[in-house]
Amino acid sequence: MKKLFYPAIFQIEETGYSVTFPDVEGCITQGEDMQEAYEMANDALGLVLSYLKAEHKEIPKASLPQNIKVTDNQFIVVIEFDMQAYLRKNCNKAVKKTLSIPQWLNEEAEEAGINFSQVLQNALKEKLEIK
Repeated sequence: MKKLFYPAIFQIEETGYSVTFPDVEGCITQGEDMQEAYEMANDALGLVLSYLKAEHKEIPKASLPQNIKVTDNQFIVVIEFDMQAYLRKNCNKAVKKTLSIPQWLNEEAEEAGINFSQVLQNALKEKLEIK
């Protein structure tokens, strides 16, 4: 999954900004200033989209920013989201896998001090074209 771009509605509040995503139900956050609001929006988007991905639910398609209507105290900010980077940072729990290889290959790899987990991770990243 490549980078995603979702328009967010930033609303000016007395104490900063509230942020909603018209395309992502339940994705709401806030920040005291623009930087914090943007960072919180990115994190909120990550929480919701990674949950949808984990539950094998459809990731909503993003609207075009120019098609979203806002009021006088609102404006659109496009939030860039990288699912792979988010998952690497936030979902790094190890998962045990059982696999089979020929005995001779196992013996050769053990003698060479090969880290099986690292080799499998590297091979999967290469196969999936993940950096």
